[in-house]
Amino acid sequence: MTSPCCHPPDPPIPPPRTPAPQAPIIPSLPLSPVPRNLAFPPAPSSLQASIPPPPPLPLPPPAMGAAPPHVFGLEKSRLLKEALEKASPVPKGREDVKRLLKLRKDRPLQWRCASSNEESCLHKCLVQWGRQTLHPTKRFRSDLRWILFCADLPSLIQEGPQCGLVALWMAGTLLSPPSGIPLERLVQVAMERGYTAQGEMFSVADMGRLAQEVLGCQAELLCGGLGSPNRDLVLQHLVSGQPLLIPYDEDFNHEPCQRKGHKAHWAVSAGVLLGVQDLPSLGYSEDPELPGLFYPVPGMPCQLPSLPEEGFPGAVYLLSKQGKSWHYQLWDYDQVRDSNLQLTDFSPSRANDGRAYVVPAGGVRAGLCGQALLLRQ
Repeated sequence: MTSPCCHPPDPPIPPPRTPAPQAPIIPSLPLSPVPRNLAFPPAPSSLQASIPPPPPLPLPPPAMGAAPPHVFGLEKSRLLKEALEKASPVPKGREDVKRLLKLRKDRPLQWRCASSNEESCLHKCLVQWGRQTLHPTKRFRSDLRWILFCADLPSLIQEGPQCGLVALWMAGTLLSPPSGIPLERLVQVAMERGYTAQGEMFSVADMGRLAQEVLGCQAELLCGGLGSPNRDLVLQHLVSGQPLLIPYDEDFNHEPCQRKGHKAHWAVSAGVLLGVQDLPSLGYSEDPELPGLFYPVPGMPCQLPSLPEEGFPGAVYLLSKQGKSWHYQLWDYDQVRDSNLQLTDFSPSRANDGRAYVVPAGGVRAGLCGQALLLRQ
């Protein structure tokens, strides 16, 4: 099902507009060329034959696990460097979801499960995690079985108002060539096209144009919100492993909230946790540590589950990342939908900070409200 107001694949996009005079565009500096690898010194001549060879180099230290996330601007920020040194290696999506659940595993639970399997480890973890980190009225359903679909994303910490471009960079790792597209390239093209002054992105349409030009991918602009009739399209997109870019209002813990656009932020979702009553018989395996949590078996055709209906609360959670943390977060789908649908006003603090921002005609409401971006290869 497609949105009546969304563009078909590869929609014609009008040429980029010229930014308003009151928002001057800061010219970008040309990217410095990548330095060539230094050559080894030439082999010694015959006059040096009597000199004994140097001792062998010591063996490299053993690998210490996964590499830390790339942090843009790390060399400029002592705070970021100290935080990164204390951080654990970034886990993949599946491990990060299990980490979120296990954090609550050993805490005392004050609940009683409505299902017959009251000792289900997953039920306990989900309910307790939902009580403590989501909206007070949002809990994980203990009467459902949970299927996690996820495509792994790297982490990138933003510097300044670059949340949208950082989210696009993370999404691009699933779409662009293996070598990837550097963030600096995204920033440079966005400035040259007049989409941004210093990294901010207040237009989903401009984000789509940028993605098409730099990443060479398909970009479908979704309008009318994440609810019906777009909900099934969004969920099918995520189940297939394709990324979704979402503007929303960011709370203190980076979760979606409702601030009328004053805390506008960007996230990328590349996974979804679905609560279903009937698990398909083929193509899924149960987690050995968390009974009740299932994954699609890699390389095996699987029957897709029936998507939870919109009036079935607490059954869909988006697996998302954003530019202020290198960990995944699980967000209730309705919470994201409601936050995205109320982005209407430009932040007064930004309006008075003396900096230039590129805001489309019609403001934040026209550029972000009720919109999202589906990206495909």
